[in-house]
Amino acid sequence: MPANPKYLTKSPGQKFAKLSAGILGGYIITALIHMIFALILPYHVEVIIFSTFTFFMIWVVMLIIPYLFINGWKIWAGYLGIIILLYGLYYIANQQNPFI
Repeated sequence: MPANPKYLTKSPGQKFAKLSAGILGGYIITALIHMIFALILPYHVEVIIFSTFTFFMIWVVMLIIPYLFINGWKIWAGYLGIIILLYGLYYIANQQNPFI
């Protein structure tokens, strides 16, 4: 059964915003989450091994989220806010890293 056309996005700009937010924004958010966990948790090697599995799962969820909303640019704004917050946490955690 095909989707109802009135619920589909017709604007190419919105399609691009949702797709790019899902792929790029989701990838960056997922990578930052795993980098923070690798710095904060005491078992760095186990986190890296475990991230092989969880990276893909979190990225898939972050890829689906933009399609739940109407405006793709608002999703980009939200993802950029999350990226800035996570990068700030990564920067703070990286200063305490004794291996640098």
